[in-house]
Amino acid sequence: MLRHMRRAAAGLVSVLALGFAGSALAEPALWAIKDKDSTIYLFGTVHVLKPDTKWRSAKIDQALTSSGDLTLEIIGADDPAVMQPLVLKYGLDPSNPLSSKISPEKFKHATEVAQGGGVPPQALNMMRPWLAAVSLSMIPVIKAGYDPKSGVEVILAGETKAAGKAQKAFETPEQQIRFFADLPAKSEADFLSATLDDVDEGVAKIDKMVTAWAAGDLASLESEFVSEMKADYPELYELLIVKRNEDWAQQLKTKLAGSGVSFVAVGSGHLVGPDSVQAQLAKLGIKAERVE
Repeated sequence: MLRHMRRAAAGLVSVLALGFAGSALAEPALWAIKDKDSTIYLFGTVHVLKPDTKWRSAKIDQALTSSGDLTLEIIGADDPAVMQPLVLKYGLDPSNPLSSKISPEKFKHATEVAQGGGVPPQALNMMRPWLAAVSLSMIPVIKAGYDPKSGVEVILAGETKAAGKAQKAFETPEQQIRFFADLPAKSEADFLSATLDDVDEGVAKIDKMVTAWAAGDLASLESEFVSEMKADYPELYELLIVKRNEDWAQQLKTKLAGSGVSFVAVGSGHLVGPDSVQAQLAKLGIKAERVE
C-alpha cells in the first residue's frame, strides 16, 4: 500500500496506458547523472499497471542490466508483516472518527466511494484522513483492471533480486507512512479532499496521466502530476514533494561520490516540474541529462 502513497501525493493515482506510437520519445523518460567513475540512472515510474501493458524499451533494459544495484523509494511495502503494524499504529483512530474530522458532505462522498469498493462505512470511519485517502484512491483503479502486482517497482525489484543485485531505499516504510501521519490536520484533510476530487474525475484522468508517462511527455506529466497539486494544495506539495526531493538529491550526491553504475526508480511526480529531483541536484552542482 505504501508503494502507492508517494504517487498518490504527487498525482493521487497513476496507472499505465500505451504511449504515442511513432514518436522518437514514445517511451518513459530516463535520465542519468555521472562523474568520472559513477553513473546513476533516474527512472520515473507509475506504481500500478494493467498486466498486459508494454512499457519496456531497449534503453531502459540496457540501463538496468548495466547497473549493479537498484534504489527505490521504500522496500517492504508489499510485506504485510512490515506494513500492518504501521497502519494500525499510524492509520487508525477509532476514538476520533473520520466523520468528526471532515465535513458531512465530504464524509458522505467518501462513504459512497468506499462502498463502491466494498469498504464498510464503519471501517472507513476508523481511518485517519491520510489512510482514507490512500485507500479510496485505489478503488477506481482496481475496478478498472489495474494491478499493483504489475507495477514498475514490483517488476524491477523482482528482476534485480533474481539477478542477485543489491536493493536500497531512500526511505523506510515507517518514514514514508509518517510523512502522511505527521501532516498538520489541515494538510491531512486536504490530502483526502484532493483524492476525492481525482476519484470524481475518474479513470479517464488517470489514463491521460499515464499515457503522458508512457510517451515520455514531460510537459503533460508536469501538468498532470505537479501543477494542480502545487496550485491547489501548496502546503501538501511542499511537505510531500519538495522536501522529499531535496532529501533524495542529497542522498544521490553521496551515492555519486562512490563508484559504479546504479538504477534509481521513483514515482514520476518526483522527476518533473520546477522542484524535481533533477532541479534539486542542479542546486548541488550535479547535472541530470535525459538519456536519448
